[in-house]
Amino acid sequence: MRSRAGLASFLVCLTFLFLAVCGLSESVSAITAPELRGQRAVQEITADMHGLDLKEKEFLKADLRDVNLSGTDLRGAVINTSSLQGADLRDADLSDVVGFASRFDGADLRGAVFTNAMLMQSRFTDARIEGADFTDAVLDLPQQRALCATADGVNPHSGAITRESLGCRP
Repeated sequence: MRSRAGLASFLVCLTFLFLAVCGLSESVSAITAPELRGQRAVQEITADMHGLDLKEKEFLKADLRDVNLSGTDLRGAVINTSSLQGADLRDADLSDVVGFASRFDGADLRGAVFTNAMLMQSRFTDARIEGADFTDAVLDLPQQRALCATADGVNPHSGAITRESLGCRP
């Protein structure tokens, strides 16, 4: 068993070395643990972050409660174990976001795009989702069902019907 762990560690190191030698250092940083990529972490959170370009930024255990993130480009961002209760995310692009164990309770998600987002263990109690696009997003089944109870509208950017994007039953 110990030799398997050693072999696995060796192969991981060899892979990183290969990628670095081949000039693929960007690929290496893309798979490095978030704690080791501090340059991508958002250093300053303010009450009004409306319309900012926050692509691929990291929000780890961030307090984003009641923050205005409307119209913000958050594509590919990491929003793990963060508090977004009451946040304004209207018309924000959260495509390809990794949002593990985050709280979107009471957030305004109208017109937001969550295509291909990974939202496991995240909560959306009382979130406003009219016109939100959840196409190919991964949600816990109880959250998906709860969102279907209030899902309505069409996303103004993608044209996706909210209920269909969530896979709601007719």
